[in-house]
Amino acid sequence: MRNLLRVILYKPINWAAKKFASRPVPEKVFSALDTLYAEILENPGKRGLLLPFDPIRDRFIIFSDQHKGRRDGADDFAGAELNYLRALDHYSKNDFTYISLGDSEELWENSIWTVKKKNTAVFELEKIFLQKNKFIKIFGNHDLFWDNDPLAAWHLKDIYGEKVRVYEGIVLRTDYELLTANFDLFLTHGHQGDAQSDGNWFSKFFIANIWAPLQAFLRINPNTPAYDAEKKTLHNRIMYEWSASKEKILLVTGHTHQPVFGSLTHLERLFKQFQEALNKQDKEEEEKLRKAIRTREREFTSVALDYMNMKPSYYNTGCCCFSDGDITGIELAEGEIRLVKWSMAKGREVLESLAISFELRVASGE
Repeated sequence: MRNLLRVILYKPINWAAKKFASRPVPEKVFSALDTLYAEILENPGKRGLLLPFDPIRDRFIIFSDQHKGRRDGADDFAGAELNYLRALDHYSKNDFTYISLGDSEELWENSIWTVKKKNTAVFELEKIFLQKNKFIKIFGNHDLFWDNDPLAAWHLKDIYGEKVRVYEGIVLRTDYELLTANFDLFLTHGHQGDAQSDGNWFSKFFIANIWAPLQAFLRINPNTPAYDAEKKTLHNRIMYEWSASKEKILLVTGHTHQPVFGSLTHLERLFKQFQEALNKQDKEEEEKLRKAIRTREREFTSVALDYMNMKPSYYNTGCCCFSDGDITGIELAEGEIRLVKWSMAKGREVLESLAISFELRVASGE
C-alpha cells in the first residue's frame, strides 16, 4: 500500500515540497528574529525568557537537535545516546544549567507515545536538571508539537513529573563588569522564517501533524537544512548576517547540524589560520593546516569569501545525532564560550574557546 501511494503521490508531494520548501528567505528570517527578540525583551516569560547572566559564576550547556526517535534504523539519535547520557551526567554533577535548543524529539516521523516509550533513560537524566531548576526547553521545527498541540502540557508533565514550559527563545543578559554596557546572548532554534515551520498557528499545526507525517510515511525526504548541504550553508550565512547587523548581541542557534564558532565553520577557521601562517611564513604550520583542510573539505560545500573579516557574532551548537555517534554543543562557563564535542573515544573535548568579554567586545566593535 505504501509503495502504491508513493507512486501516486510522489509528484504532487515533491511539487508541494518545493513550493513550501525550507529554503530560508533573508527578509523573512530577519523579520522573524527581530520580532522574537523584541517580544522576549518586552514581555519576558511569554514566548521566551529574559535571564540575567554572569559569565564568571553561571554555567550553561546548550545542546540541540537530538531528534530522539523510536530506536530503529531511521533513528538518528540511537547511535549518539551513550555520548549524550555521559555528557548530561557530567554537566549535572558540575552544576550546569541545561538549555535544550530545539528538535530534541523527532515528532515529524514518530508519535509522541513512541518517543516517550523508547527514551525513558534519557528523559530521566534530563529530569535531574529540572528538579534542580536548571532545565530550559526550547522548541524547534521537528518538535513544533510542544508549541501547538493541545495535549503538549499533559505529555510534558507525564515525561518529567512536573509542569514544563517550552519556549521559542531565551535572552541571557549580562552586565559583566569588564564590559561597558549590557550585552545579550540570544538563543533560539533557528528555524525562524522557514516557510515549513514558522507560519501562523494553522500552518504550524498542518506541518507538524499532517504534512511531515505524510512525507515520513511515504519516505520522501522533507529536504530541510540539516540534510541539504546547500541550504545548510545558506541558512548559516543568513543567521550570521542578522547577528552581524546587530550591536551588543551574540546569536546562538541549532537547526543546521553544522557547528559554527565565532561565525566560522571549522573549515573556514582552518583557512583563516592557514592565511595567518602564510603571513608569518610559518612553513611547518602551513603544511599542518594544508593537510587538515584537505581532510575537511569534503564535509563542506562552500567557504565564505570574507572569512578573514567576519564579525564573531554567530554560534551554532551542531547536533546530538552525528552518524558516528559524536555530539557537539556550546558551553558558557568560567568566563568563556566553548564549542565542545563528546565522543566515545575521547569523552569531552574543547574544540574552540574564547573569553566571553573578548567576544562581546569584538562583536560590538569596541
